[in-house]
Amino acid sequence: MVLNKIEKLLEKYDDAETSLKEEAQLRAYFASDNVASHLEHYKPMFQYFSVSQKEQYTKDVPLKTNRTKLYQWISVAAVAVLMLGFLVPNMFGPTEAELKQQEEALIVYNQTKEAFKLVSIGMNEGKQQLNSLAMVSDNLNQGIEEAGRLSEFSKTTNKIFKNN
Repeated sequence: MVLNKIEKLLEKYDDAETSLKEEAQLRAYFASDNVASHLEHYKPMFQYFSVSQKEQYTKDVPLKTNRTKLYQWISVAAVAVLMLGFLVPNMFGPTEAELKQQEEALIVYNQTKEAFKLVSIGMNEGKQQLNSLAMVSDNLNQGIEEAGRLSEFSKTTNKIFKNN
């Protein structure tokens, strides 16, 4: 009965479904001398867990706090440099050369906009002409269909008049 219980606990252990109490039972079983022969290969693993659970790290971990102060001052200096980078150009304002460049860029932008407007008007006119061609094509196709119906009508009327 004990062996069946241990085997069930091992299955639960392999599926990671055991509680701490059940794992303690397994460690106690494998620590004893009466382990079943087909479960002997589990014994070193549980012995290792028992030994490693008792291990402790006893050395002191030195903490160096001098570096954190240095990093704090570096971050303060970085923020100050960024703030100066944003504020100094705004305080003195743009120069005459920059203002002239901005005006020239605005003139070029407006000229480009006008050129695109002319191209757009030309494309719209071409589109209207294509729409006219499409309408002519539709009317032509409709006329061809009507002509086909007329020929069928004339064949039928010829049959009727020949039979009379």
